[in-house]
Amino acid sequence: MTQSASSLQVVEDNIPYLSDKPLQVVELLAASHHPACGAVVLFSGEVRDNSNGQTVEYLEYEVHDSMANKMIAEIIAEAKKKWPLNIAVAQHRSGKVAIGESAVVVITATPHRKEAYEANQYIINRIKHEVPIWKCEYFTDGTKEWGGNCNCHKITGDVNVHVY
Repeated sequence: MTQSASSLQVVEDNIPYLSDKPLQVVELLAASHHPACGAVVLFSGEVRDNSNGQTVEYLEYEVHDSMANKMIAEIIAEAKKKWPLNIAVAQHRSGKVAIGESAVVVITATPHRKEAYEANQYIINRIKHEVPIWKCEYFTDGTKEWGGNCNCHKITGDVNVHVY
């Protein structure tokens, strides 16, 4: 059954930007199709078992909820001005996230693939580099390391200059 464009907007509007529960990637993707779109792009940032030569046990994310919600909404609104997006969904985890789980999902749907890919990359890069979400990596040796989602300052020498 094909959903109408107005019912799709309701679905998109009801997906929260932040979740302290495991992200339901399949359900998010299922809700992100549009009859006018020939391209749907899904990005899932997943927790890997290693980082900088260390074995990761799990990650934990802390989020400035109100600011993060506002910024993700603004990023999506700006993407919709730049590309013909019929669907744009972004959701990021907070709290403890296990190896193999999705920490962030971005889904974009447009009439053609080029725009869907470009918009998706734009959204994830801006979320990763700008939204107040902090990641702590817990390693199997008992150590941990806090950082943002962005490590560009290690390359640029300036926390306000991003590489994307």
